[in-house]
Amino acid sequence: MSAKATVELIPRKILFDNPDRAMPRLSPDGQQLAYLAPRAGVLNVWVGPADHPDQAQPVTQDTGRGIRIFFWAYTNRHILYLQDQKGDENWRVYSVNLANSAIKDLTPLEGVRAEIQEVSRKFPLEILIRLNDRDPQLHDVYRVNIEHGHRELLMQNQENFFGFTTDEEYKIRLGMRFAPDGDSELLRRTPQGLWEPFTQIPYEDSLTTWPIGFDLSGEYLYMVDSRSRDTAALVSVHLQSGEQAVIAEDPKADISDVMIHPTQKRVQAVAATYDRQRWQILDNAIQGDLSYLRTLADGDLEVVSRSLDDRRWIIAYLMDNGPTRYYLYEREQRPARFLFSSRKALEKLPLAKMHPVVIRARDGLNLVSYLTLPVGADPHQTTRPQRPLPMVLFVHGGPWARDNWGYHPYHQWLSNRGYAVLSVNFRGSIGFGKRFINAGNREWGAKMHDDLLDAVNWAIAEKIADPSKIAIMGGSYGGYATLVGLTLTPDLFACGVDIVGPSSLVTLLNSIPPYWAPMITIFTTRVGDHRTDEGRKFLESRSPLTYVGRIQKPLLIGQGANDPRVKQSESDQIVEAMQTKKIPVTYVLFPDEGHGFAKPENNMAFNAIAEAFLYRCLQGERYEPIGDDFKGASVTVLAGAKEIPGLEESLKKQQSSQSVST
Repeated sequence: MSAKATVELIPRKILFDNPDRAMPRLSPDGQQLAYLAPRAGVLNVWVGPADHPDQAQPVTQDTGRGIRIFFWAYTNRHILYLQDQKGDENWRVYSVNLANSAIKDLTPLEGVRAEIQEVSRKFPLEILIRLNDRDPQLHDVYRVNIEHGHRELLMQNQENFFGFTTDEEYKIRLGMRFAPDGDSELLRRTPQGLWEPFTQIPYEDSLTTWPIGFDLSGEYLYMVDSRSRDTAALVSVHLQSGEQAVIAEDPKADISDVMIHPTQKRVQAVAATYDRQRWQILDNAIQGDLSYLRTLADGDLEVVSRSLDDRRWIIAYLMDNGPTRYYLYEREQRPARFLFSSRKALEKLPLAKMHPVVIRARDGLNLVSYLTLPVGADPHQTTRPQRPLPMVLFVHGGPWARDNWGYHPYHQWLSNRGYAVLSVNFRGSIGFGKRFINAGNREWGAKMHDDLLDAVNWAIAEKIADPSKIAIMGGSYGGYATLVGLTLTPDLFACGVDIVGPSSLVTLLNSIPPYWAPMITIFTTRVGDHRTDEGRKFLESRSPLTYVGRIQKPLLIGQGANDPRVKQSESDQIVEAMQTKKIPVTYVLFPDEGHGFAKPENNMAFNAIAEAFLYRCLQGERYEPIGDDFKGASVTVLAGAKEIPGLEESLKKQQSSQSVST
């Protein structure tokens, strides 16, 4: 029996609209709770009593793309948050005084990117901020008062550092920079304000080794470190002697999370994530807590917030077939009280399970992957459908990122429409040791793509995927992989959906944001060197734009006009090349978006188009028509509207609605 006949169709709005509530955070004194929730359809920060979260009220007033980054100041009466303009990633830092609801822009600088460096309990009214106001390529460190905004320069970045490590006393202790050969250098600041070498991080360890902070004495540095091993361990380093001790490690995966006591600064537990997250408990003081908390719910457990006295925790349970569930945990009495879930509407819906699978690449690498099948397609629970299905290969971005087990709105959406969905941690993905990351060096469009092909061939051989109905889809690097799939392997995929993906590696590297310049070595050594004739030829050989004439299958492209990472020109140029060769393409542009679609209205609008596109290309069983999903969106279709069912009609309806409203 088909999924169409047995499982209700889940509306896109439920899957892709704003969460009901997300990111709950306790105030340092444990008395208040802040979280993100919609206000007039836009995510804002709400604050209320921790014991009565339903009494929370909004304290911010964003009306655009929504707030996604916020935290408490140690005053217990200020909320700090970051926001950019229409996706340009020039973040500003704002302070909200909860006593009078006043909002203060702490970094009122046009075209400047602010980054939070340190927030210390010892200086409740001040924070450290990095700003590239002097030089767009380099961030200097400032000490900023969160009430009146007074800014004091602590250090001018003259050493080409891309990052700093500071302590609770607001002392700048370490700086990190790349050497021309790709190695990383960690330098120590002397009492006189000079810089001296502290340690060298070889090129092969540069993406898996970094400092994370200090112990309470300030004499020991905690680091994630892969030197002299494959998977990155958590280590402590004595700053004077350089003596190093391993705190915890995992033979299969890098350390991915660390629990550190909020005031005593001792490591209490660490997690490593191979296929699923696994915690190692190092401090007996929390052994009983975590043992108890594991009995409350299934899913991967996270301690997402702690009061300074450590009596109250906020616990999150991450599920694959349901929303994240949040609890308030009183450690002394040991009840854990359910607060809310991230999306209540999901709780009774027929969501699919996500299955970790390990696929062997042609050269023997293990590719940790995640497979989701439509509900009802696997009645015997063998992780194999009764018959081969249309499949969407959903490729993650980065590429120095990874896919994880858990609730994934795209997996749920596409599987609900009758597709198998497969996500693959191809070589170059993080979390699986340095050999796995380094196996992706200079392999964009080559062995990294081979890994995706090997996963597709596995799905075909296992009778999961119908070989004539496979789509490739993804954002950023996943968008690039989509373009590679349709140009370098044009016979394999039935269609592709590219979201903010680069089409030329040469133009991509020539147009990186200025503040990425100190890290350019990552790209020139791991992707290719756009600064030399030989390097440009190599990069052109790995660029989909070079092979645009090979495209045979339908392509949908989505782009944000303000994207600072993958400029609009990356999509413009491949669309223009396809049109010159009279190759059909549908090109969707959002003038108020950046690197991805943050506004739910825009995200739903693009996914509505993508759903109709996939339905036509893969001859799907069912789809939800575009309907009213353009309402409130800035969607603009620059090419190929006629290629997608219902798109021209929906655009006319949107234009008519806009005309009436004006």
